[in-house]
Amino acid sequence: MVGADELRDLISSRHEWLLVREQGKTFSLRASEIEISDDGERTLFGFLDDVGFHSWRLNEFQLDGNEITIDVAGAFAKRREMIRLVPRTSPADLAAEVELARLMKANEIASLIEQSFPGTRLGRVALNADNGRLAQIEFKTADHRPVAALADVTGALVTETIFTTAILWLEKLAARKKRSVSEIWIICEKRHAGRAQKLHALLAERWKNSLTIFEIDRRNDPPRLKPLPKRKIRELWREKAKKLVLPPSPSPSITARKILELSRGNIDLVFSRQGETLRFHGLSFARVRAVFGQEKAWFGIGRDRSILSDHTWGDLSELVVALETYRDPDPRNKRHEYYRAAPEAWLESILSRNIGLLDANLILSPIYNQFRSSNDKIDLLALRRDGRLVIVELKTQPDREMIFQAADYWRKIELQRRRGVLAAADLFDGREISDKPAIVYLAAPAWSFHRDFEYFARCIAPEIELWRFEVHENWRARVKVLARRNYAGVEPGFTNL
Repeated sequence: MVGADELRDLISSRHEWLLVREQGKTFSLRASEIEISDDGERTLFGFLDDVGFHSWRLNEFQLDGNEITIDVAGAFAKRREMIRLVPRTSPADLAAEVELARLMKANEIASLIEQSFPGTRLGRVALNADNGRLAQIEFKTADHRPVAALADVTGALVTETIFTTAILWLEKLAARKKRSVSEIWIICEKRHAGRAQKLHALLAERWKNSLTIFEIDRRNDPPRLKPLPKRKIRELWREKAKKLVLPPSPSPSITARKILELSRGNIDLVFSRQGETLRFHGLSFARVRAVFGQEKAWFGIGRDRSILSDHTWGDLSELVVALETYRDPDPRNKRHEYYRAAPEAWLESILSRNIGLLDANLILSPIYNQFRSSNDKIDLLALRRDGRLVIVELKTQPDREMIFQAADYWRKIELQRRRGVLAAADLFDGREISDKPAIVYLAAPAWSFHRDFEYFARCIAPEIELWRFEVHENWRARVKVLARRNYAGVEPGFTNL
């Protein structure tokens, strides 16, 4: 058997580790969030992440300097992976290394522009001032046309963030008195280029003409930049729709049922491929998952997580009491973290119980929204009484990506609607979905819409019907719609309710 005690001692020798998986995903773990256990026949390596608790069979491990390399296998040894545990370095050293790596990546992309398009003259190459995650490159083409390029040097940014940055940057570059720029190239690795091309198809014509998507083609040596064709919205419907997997009658596990009993009416249960998530007014505080045929659970808020057992059940009960005290519309202390945490999920949990508070004409899907975690985190999917689908996107803090996130959700839902996937799933208890495009409702407290909301709303193709719903600031006590506005084609004024 693998030396479980030795591995425990090595892990406990450091307070915090970086866990690095083969596919490149990296996240930090405290030593207490890693579990080494054995049952006499095998040793298991378990850890907590944002998805839940993972438990792998431990084959062997090696110590290389300060790093630990762990050879693990999934259930029935169907999947094998090498995981690295790397001690956390100091924040200052880590920041310097990260910035240097990003600058090297930015210059690599700039050199690809020169190599792919002979005659190009490079100008400024830098990282964006906001977060240093995007390369900003200015250059002139062979015909002396000034162009700018934007590229994610981390590989971790969502496409919507890149688009909003590109649009705002282009506005500044175009306003220059000298060397004004009217075109931006968005340069992506292959795994991100397809999604960028699809989001590009959802833009208004002005922005379609001003932005061009380039894919880094690494099949060649050296790599080359390849422009992707600009697609029209109607071309998106030729794709194959993503399969919608909805169990006919999801049933809570034994552990989940016991947790639900701790505070009836305040806890809801969300199912996903990774198991079950229990939320108190939308705040995730416990997860249950089947591991090797046994229910495994953990609980806690944020990084403060513990494995659920008979010995820690009392701690879970105390946590629920604290949530009842502070995650309340009128708590003792509104500055408490439980009151302030996950406000959008809190608003979503209120509307999932009564969607009529937002619009009395809506019928919420009783099944689909239980599986939103496996469907790109669409907040709510509803049906208007006239049969049109409604995608509800909620925010409680200013978010400049809101419009583009909603547009991408619209594309995915509209593809499933056109392909008959949603009708076949019978999401609305036999009610028919009309043969008309879905509508998008964007809801937020009145003062929580981003200052650029109106601007970005005009960047989206007129085929996407957007509605803005402003709700009262005290929505935790009562959701009340103060005003709504329709962004379908023309821009009418506010409709006061």
